Amino acid sequence: MSIEATSHPAPPFPSVGPGGKIKSELPFQPMRIAVLTVSDTRDEESDTSGKVLADRVKVGGHTLVARGWVADEVGAIRERVSAWAASGTIDAIVSTGGTGLTGRDVTPEAVRPLFDKEIDGFSVVFHMVSYQSVGLSTLQSRAVAGIIGSTFVFCLPGSNGAVKDGWDKVIAAQLDSRHMPCNMVEILPRLLER
Repeated sequence: MSIEATSHPAPPFPSVGPGGKIKSELPFQPMRIAVLTVSDTRDEESDTSGKVLADRVKVGGHTLVARGWVADEVGAIRERVSAWAASGTIDAIVSTGGTGLTGRDVTPEAVRPLFDKEIDGFSVVFHMVSYQSVGLSTLQSRAVAGIIGSTFVFCLPGSNGAVKDGWDKVIAAQLDSRHMPCNMVEILPRLLER
């Protein structure tokens, strides 16, 4: 896997929180990212949260390699995420939708069995930043993340606000090779070590 380093300005989103910072003097390495919207009702035209994510991926200097839509069905979600992760052309998948508590919200159930490792801290940190925006309503989200092979997978709720919080305050910094003291870009080549 080869990621080309480039110089890139800091993204136009909120600064990184306590204990972390972007070192702008370091080279930026763009990631290849896919955005998946999980919804029974949204399509390309009505998918505002997927558009928010896709726009942020591009503005952040990454390559949007795929964008897709699937219904709230375990099989459809698993099939798309598995295919993208196995493609060898995607470093990270970010989904929006299907993480709530209703009967049709099945994204965590669909992706967790695919994970080689779950990124437990993602849910914790997401809820911390989400609490600042929506208070205790964050309890209704089951945001989750993990690793499938050499692909990071982040599953966010379907609201525009949750997508902005998840990308701007959590994911963007970890997918930025200049984030210190560490980031997920630097471990990407080592995910398949055995």
